Amino acid sequence: MNWLPAVVILAVCIGIALIRVGIGPTVPDRIVGLDTVNTIIVVTMVILGAAFQEVVYVDVAIVYALLSFVTTLFIAKYIEKGKF
Repeated sequence: MNWLPAVVILAVCIGIALIRVGIGPTVPDRIVGLDTVNTIIVVTMVILGAAFQEVVYVDVAIVYALLSFVTTLFIAKYIEKGKF
């Protein structure tokens, strides 16, 4: 149960980042907020994987991080040029 405070703190951080997504004055602010949420989710999965000694959490975290990175690149390109 030593992992519980870390997960609670990360959940609060996700809430703060979601507030930025909701009230971000510009689209790039919202994208940075979503990217922050994705990064915190990856960190949470790695912490849970270490806490439960399950490799599958880390594997899923790696795949999720790669998909998040590619999605962020596509969104940034779309905002810059207006098309894919």
